[in-house]
Amino acid sequence: MNSNKTNNQGKQLLALITARGGSKGLPRKNVLPANGKPLIAWTVTAALEAQYVDRVVLSTDDDEIMSVATAWGCEVPFRRPSELASDTASSMDVVLHALDQLPDHSFIALLQPTSPLRTGTDIDAAFALLQSSGAPSCVSVCEAEQSPYWMYRLGENGRLQSLLPERSTASRRQDLPAVYVLNGAIYIARVDWLRTTKSFLAEDSIAYVMPRERSIDIDNAEDFEYFRRKVEQN
Repeated sequence: MNSNKTNNQGKQLLALITARGGSKGLPRKNVLPANGKPLIAWTVTAALEAQYVDRVVLSTDDDEIMSVATAWGCEVPFRRPSELASDTASSMDVVLHALDQLPDHSFIALLQPTSPLRTGTDIDAAFALLQSSGAPSCVSVCEAEQSPYWMYRLGENGRLQSLLPERSTASRRQDLPAVYVLNGAIYIARVDWLRTTKSFLAEDSIAYVMPRERSIDIDNAEDFEYFRRKVEQN
């Protein structure tokens, strides 16, 4: 445990960064530079700055990603097996594999490099919320850009059918109920609970709300270019 970190009362929080080499939407995206930092380094830096995180570890199958992450201070204690680096492998399989390699942790935070604007403060706040609430997991969300209260299905003969059973009559967006979506930035859970449920999400999960401007999720070249311009303008 890093002696410079806040005392976490023996509740060890492992930060797991997952990044495979193959990316069809944006090849080599994890090592592409933005404002002098490879994409994956933004997440490594945030995890290292989080006071509650005891250890920052990468799971990857790719030598270049390993080299870049290590240069920015991330541990790479194992290589991800090739069968967990395919298009069909699930994130949960990757998480469980990492926990098998590193069993001595009470909590795990899954941090995806495609959410580079989440900060160490966000990670700490999400973990503190998990602890104070007594919930088994905490996931980050942001307010949805489009409200489902104004969404419709197309029924028979093209008739509009409200997507939600409780249709809103509000004529202004600000009068609609607030709704939230997962932003992919932070997933934290108790390890024992996660091994049983095999999911970070359940009815008693608690939400950590992030602003939309820090909730970018990079999937393709357009997303990355938006992120690059944003951080290079600041």
